[in-house]
Amino acid sequence: MAAKDPITCHVLDTTAGRPAKSIRVRLEGPRGSQPAKEFESITDDDGRIKVWLPYSSATSSGEVPVYTLDDVLGQVEGSSIWTLRFDIEGYYGEGKTFFPEAVIVFRVQKGQHYHVPLLLSPYSYTTYRGS
Repeated sequence: MAAKDPITCHVLDTTAGRPAKSIRVRLEGPRGSQPAKEFESITDDDGRIKVWLPYSSATSSGEVPVYTLDDVLGQVEGSSIWTLRFDIEGYYGEGKTFFPEAVIVFRVQKGQHYHVPLLLSPYSYTTYRGS
């Protein structure tokens, strides 16, 4: 298993002053591809996601998808648009946050690494391109 995928993220709970562990995050992209590929993971004890698994919904039928983020990015020429969806309500609890979901849309250039930190509280969030 790779030590780290080309797209990673990190969530910090600024209200609690600690990493936000066990947040479900979905990575979707590249936008416009048919069918679009989806990945999913859960933040670790340090609030990080380093490796993504192919997403298969509970209502999907057939075989579990088998592809890696490297496979998908390797087929994209030039830049592509990707989306991260953070399940904020699942972390804070139903009705305990203004944002049930934080959605970040960003551009990826082939061959680069992208780290997307999310600074989170029940009533605000901010992000930036990390290193």
